[in-house]
Amino acid sequence: MKPPRPKVGVLALTLDLYETLAPSLRQSREAWLRREVLPAVEPLADVRFERAVFRREDVEAAVARCEDEGADALLVVLLTYSPSLIALPALRRTKLPILIWNVQELAGVDESFDQAAMIDNHGVHGTQDLANVLLRSGVPFEYVTSHLSDSGALEGVRRFITAAGAAGRVRRARVGLMGYPFPGMGDFAVDPAQLSAALGVQVVQASVQDYVERAAAADEQAARSLVKEYRRLYDVAEGIAEADLAATARAELAMRGIAADLRLDALTYQFMAFGENERTETVPFVAASRMMADGIAFAGEGDVIGATGALLLSALKPPATFSEIFTIDFAGNAVFMSHMGEMNAAMARKDRKVPVVARSTPITPTRRGQLTLEITLQPGPATLLALTLGPAGRWRIIASAAEIVDFAMRRSMEVPYFKLKPGRDVREFLTAYAKAGGPHHNAVCFGDARALIRQAAAILNADYVEV
Repeated sequence: MKPPRPKVGVLALTLDLYETLAPSLRQSREAWLRREVLPAVEPLADVRFERAVFRREDVEAAVARCEDEGADALLVVLLTYSPSLIALPALRRTKLPILIWNVQELAGVDESFDQAAMIDNHGVHGTQDLANVLLRSGVPFEYVTSHLSDSGALEGVRRFITAAGAAGRVRRARVGLMGYPFPGMGDFAVDPAQLSAALGVQVVQASVQDYVERAAAADEQAARSLVKEYRRLYDVAEGIAEADLAATARAELAMRGIAADLRLDALTYQFMAFGENERTETVPFVAASRMMADGIAFAGEGDVIGATGALLLSALKPPATFSEIFTIDFAGNAVFMSHMGEMNAAMARKDRKVPVVARSTPITPTRRGQLTLEITLQPGPATLLALTLGPAGRWRIIASAAEIVDFAMRRSMEVPYFKLKPGRDVREFLTAYAKAGGPHHNAVCFGDARALIRQAAAILNADYVEV
């Protein structure tokens, strides 16, 4: 499931003096913006633009309008020179990430160049004026120079918009916590107020009792339909009781209902909390794996930081999965990744049906068997991300390029798993990861997402560490 499209407000600036010296200039430059620039950006985001502005009060109104309309970022384009001080007050106040795009209509200056062409294409020194005062004022911004005819002209713009959209999703995120954080696990300990103040994430308490009651009251026809879906999509192991499949389906219906009613973007649960309610039928391992495929990020053990990191990666480069480094493969220069029963079903390798298996040893007491999707991931390039708190309470995002190895066990593991090969010696990788403060929960996506992660870290005012 694709994340929502980012929303971008365009702030187009001109010079008040030209309203009398060159009355048609603003209209002609705005026409170029609408004809060529905005259509180039629209495939990347929902674009908000009304008109070019040249007075301080109009700049402030335009920025306020972008904020009110829920923009994730502000794209600043100088259609002509524009003095920085008409824009500085509004840009200092806004919380929107700012990208100055240094772009013009003219591609080259040759012997045919004349004064009219110069007047139509002289925003560059205005971008320098603005960048200077933003830097002096401590206002974060990104700056991209490109011409629309360039190969990769929009790459920097796309990266910024994607990262801003992901950061905006994190800042608006509601992360459900069912149960409580695993006792004694300090690497994801966090004060919800700190999480909200710094990243905007709201922790929403979800109830195991509610889960139990929803599962018990689940619509029987919906549960039967879901069991049929399991049998159609997956390779259900012989010997799995129909009652266990039905309980797994009811658990999924319960979890999806909770996520919808609480408007959750991500979810984490404490598996032990399920066992503390004697009416719990099963643990929603299958539900978590399938909900990740639908864009609801996840982390185990009540780890709201891990769930937030997984949400960020899922928004930057979907699909993404929660995971954990379990074992070192020194011989294969890799790490074995797994968890108790949760992995993104959308990332499963394509050459086989995903097995549905039963855990031979329950992870916590339940009335029915505990089923899992024994997912192993599609091989290929990948990126690992970990969100954590670093020194002095600063947020830190750790990233690493890697490769998902073509690997499948001959026997059932009863849990999802995959092998991840870092882009360096595994000993060096694990040492660097630990020294950077890498937590034991992380997230993995396909492809190389490092540039996007680095940009998102800057927007979120988090430290970026690559290992």
